[in-house]
Parts: sequence; structure tokens; C-alpha cells
Amino acid sequence: MSISRREFVYSAAGVAAVGLGGKMATLGAQDSPPEKTDATGGPLVISSANGLAACRKAMEMIRNGSDPLDAVVAGVNLVEDDPADHSVGLGGLPNEDGVVELDASVMHGPTHKAGGVAALRNIRNPSRVAMLVMQRTDHVLLVGDGALQFAKAHGFKEEELLTDEARRIWLEWKENHSDRDDWVYPEASEEAAHRLRDAGLEFTYGTINCCCLTAAGDLAGVTTTSGLSYKIPGRVGDSPIIGAGLYVDNDIGAAGSTGRGEANLLNCASFMVVEFMRQGRTPEEAALAVLRRITAKCEKRLLVGDGRPNFGLTFYAVRKDGLIGGASMRGEGKMAYHDGTTCRQVTIPGLFPVRPEKHAQGQ
Repeated sequence: MSISRREFVYSAAGVAAVGLGGKMATLGAQDSPPEKTDATGGPLVISSANGLAACRKAMEMIRNGSDPLDAVVAGVNLVEDDPADHSVGLGGLPNEDGVVELDASVMHGPTHKAGGVAALRNIRNPSRVAMLVMQRTDHVLLVGDGALQFAKAHGFKEEELLTDEARRIWLEWKENHSDRDDWVYPEASEEAAHRLRDAGLEFTYGTINCCCLTAAGDLAGVTTTSGLSYKIPGRVGDSPIIGAGLYVDNDIGAAGSTGRGEANLLNCASFMVVEFMRQGRTPEEAALAVLRRITAKCEKRLLVGDGRPNFGLTFYAVRKDGLIGGASMRGEGKMAYHDGTTCRQVTIPGLFPVRPEKHAQGQ
């Protein structure tokens, strides 16, 4: 007995065939991601919650015939250039010395090529530098001074990325600093976390991820970040590492994340999301499965009393058939998307409920 591609997709995903613009049966929420099952029906762009403007820009460029990677990078450049967004680029929160260090990666589905930069200083658009690493070198990742010199060789201008507002936030942290940094004393993390909360200061994991699917069925993705605020200088998270903070397989789908980078690095998490989609799981199912795996492998010092990780972590994914979704470690999360008609934020499920009496680290 033969079945159509569409019938196979529905069978593997366990999703009712409600058609373009319908709702995912697995979620049922009023603002859940829309189902889309034919990649030739039109382009799609997804992003972390801070990426509405990025989605609009990327969609505009895709409609005008741009390469999908050019489109998503141009989209996140809007966020990198925004000094009010402290998660990336200009105005990103600095390391513990007050220096902004940026990470980014890109991956191009049609060629299966990728590029990344890490611990890059004084250049506000690390995503553009990462794309040049992919296009103009035989390497995948450049870091530190090497990444800076490479950027300058291609005409990027150095500038101070620490804005007055970001400096104010960093100085407040420094004044309340003591043991509230990344030099971890074993068994003391919960007490230190409570002191951070009482001081009104939190560690933040600021990032934007953006992935797209074209009408022709090609995929691309980018993740860019200023990383963990007040980090030890030179710390590199998951965002510039292919397979951790971003992964694209043009035959299957694309996935990226925001949240605790160390958890993604230890589990090759975005690669794993794509691999679970390869097995026929929906993006939501794949994201939840990876969050469960991360929880099972989480070290004890990062678990609260009931066995939940004390950090935020969110995945965003698009499958080649056009199905989108994701999941968050703690409470319902948000993702942005553009389906060619609508651009908005939608809710994605959380693995664990939010419990206000328990302190947890930033998203």
C-alpha cells in the first residue's frame, strides 16, 4: 500500500490535517503555531520572541528573491543594531570586566555550510562576520583577536558596544557582586542565587535565533548573542557552535535556541532537535524530548528541590514540510513567526510549570 507524502507527514507527526492556516492539534491553544504542510505553499520565518522585526525583514527579502541566509542575517541585524535590546550587539550586557563579547553562527541549508565567531569584541554585527567566515574561508569558527582581525580585514569598523544603559546595569551588578559571578563555589549556588534575586539582579542569557524556509523548500538559520551577562572573559556559549545553538539540515529542518548555553553545549541540543524531527516527531515533540534529555543529564547543583533545572532554555524549530513549533524548559514560552500573511508571537509549551517560590536563572 502506498501513501502520499502528505499522509506520511500526518501519520509521523500525529497531527490532524486541518490545512494551511489551521492550528496544531497537539497544542490546541488559541495562539499556538499554525500548521503548514506544503513547503511550496509559501515561505516561513521563525524566531525567538524578540525577533518580530527580524521575521518581517527576512520575509520581505525572501519574497524579493534573496538567499535565505542573507534574509535571516539581515533580520537579526536589526536586533544587533538596537541599543535597547541588551541580548545582542550594540548595548549587549558585558562580561565581568565590562567588555561586550559577542558570539554568532550561521548555517546554510542548500550547501550545508556554516560559519561562526566567538568572543568577538568591538564589532556590532557578529552574524555578518560569521557569514563571511562561511563564505570566504575554509574554516567554520574564528574566535577572539583572530575573529576581530578577520572582521577588520573585510571592512568592519571597531566601535564601543557598551552603551550608557548597559554600563549602568553592569555597574549595579558590580556593586552587588561578591560571590555573584561565574566563579562557582560548590553547593553554594542556591544561596548565591537568592542573594542575586534579593538585590534585583539576575544573570541573563540574551540571544536571538532566526530560521527560515523558502517556497522552494530551502532552509537557513542564524543565532547571535552577547551571551551570559557578567561572564568570565573569554567564555563561549552555545550560540557560535554548530549543533549546539543552531543546526540546519536541508532535508529535514532547522532548530535554534536561547537560554543556558552550557546545557546546549553538553548535549548538542539543536542537532538533537533536528534528529528527532528526522525520526518523524513534530518540532514541539522534538524540543520537549531534548529538554527531557537535558534534565536527565543535568548536574545536581543546577537542580531545584523537585528535580527541575534552575535555568531557562527554549528551542525553536521548523520542519521541511512547514510545521513549526518549540518548547521552553520553564513555563510557556513565546516564539515569533511570519507565514507570509501574519507576523506575531505565539505560545509554545513548557516542560515544567513556573513556580514563583523557586528562584530560577534567566531565560
